[in-house]
Amino acid sequence: MSLLFSCGTSRCTNIMKLIPEIELDTPAIQEIRRHLHANPELGFDVHETADYVAARLTEWGITVERGVGRTGVVGTLKRGRTLRAIGLRADMDALPIHETNDFAHKSANPGKMHACGHDGHTAMLLGAAHYLAKHGDFDGIVHFIFQPAEEAGGGAQVMVEDGLFERFPVDAVFGVHNWPGLPEGTIGLRDGAIMASSNRFKIAVRGTSCHAARPHTGRDPILAASQLVSSLQSVVSRNVDPLESAVLSVCQFHAGTADNAIPGEAVVSGTVRTFNERVTDLIEQRIKALSLAISTAFDCEVDCNFNRYYPTTQNDPDQATFAAKVAAEVVGEDKVVRNIEPTMGAEDFSYMLRARPGCFAFIGNGDGAHREHGHGLGPCELHNSNYDFNDALLPVGASYFARLVENFLAHPKGVSAIMLASQAPQEV
Repeated sequence: MSLLFSCGTSRCTNIMKLIPEIELDTPAIQEIRRHLHANPELGFDVHETADYVAARLTEWGITVERGVGRTGVVGTLKRGRTLRAIGLRADMDALPIHETNDFAHKSANPGKMHACGHDGHTAMLLGAAHYLAKHGDFDGIVHFIFQPAEEAGGGAQVMVEDGLFERFPVDAVFGVHNWPGLPEGTIGLRDGAIMASSNRFKIAVRGTSCHAARPHTGRDPILAASQLVSSLQSVVSRNVDPLESAVLSVCQFHAGTADNAIPGEAVVSGTVRTFNERVTDLIEQRIKALSLAISTAFDCEVDCNFNRYYPTTQNDPDQATFAAKVAAEVVGEDKVVRNIEPTMGAEDFSYMLRARPGCFAFIGNGDGAHREHGHGLGPCELHNSNYDFNDALLPVGASYFARLVENFLAHPKGVSAIMLASQAPQEV
């Protein structure tokens, strides 16, 4: 059934095939989203959010397992006889940001804010779960995965290490993220790397403190660290193959507490983003070599730590093809960006994609024109104190999640063309 869907601005309208029952349920999904936005929690401490999610799933007759990966929630819904299974993931945690919006659903927890749209992701998956519990027509098993601690906590890794896919086996797993700047009603994805790895370095240069009027009596770590900051900018430009993508950014420099004393230590830290582990290896080697060489040249000592956090978010080509066809079924072929440009941002859904094939997609959040009166004056960008999720996406994301299930777990006697085209896993 084709329904007219307005993108919420005067710029675009598009005929979308949203699921009618989900469209009718949109006010309830919006209520969920705004409740979550007003009650943000951080990291693994998402106890009230997990309680809320588990209560909704239980209310709809979905089997619930708590405490997966510490505070994660997994809901399981089974239809038919086959053991084919699909996983759908949403992240639940917020950010340590003080919200500057002033609309009715602003954060009630000072210093905590859903500034990345995880409230919307969770609401969309709950909307899909509600529909599938009441109306879903499929043969197999769907696991609704609600994850804590995506923001720097590695919650996906913790869930995987806690036996997520051994306890809840899936043939493929899918996730989404809203994307500001991508037009509303648009879904973007690609084969292979869609988001970069995230790595951090911290370099402590140690010298000898002294009076600023007598610098010759000490060993200046600020001078050495300053030379190091400049030299680090040569790593990508002179060591990395120009055909590879990489970012090395120095983001912090801490040294000293007085204007008339040279300190004994200077600390430099930052991030490295790549799509290729060999490039990450190279950059790590060069950071350590430069740190040692420059510190030695200035008669200082150095400790250099390089830590790898989230790996590259890598889509399986077959599942990306499948997801693109489902997306076209929901938003229309012209609203699917099949080879969207990858981003140097990182996502811990990458850990789930390392464990099982699947696809991560972006859903356009628009340009911020959707925000209600009372929003802050800044841009509607991720990790920004003026951000707000675009509620027009709720039926889009919920319909996309639901159609993934209904196509992936299509009845064996009526396997859809999408399933055949994508070579999705067969019945086991």
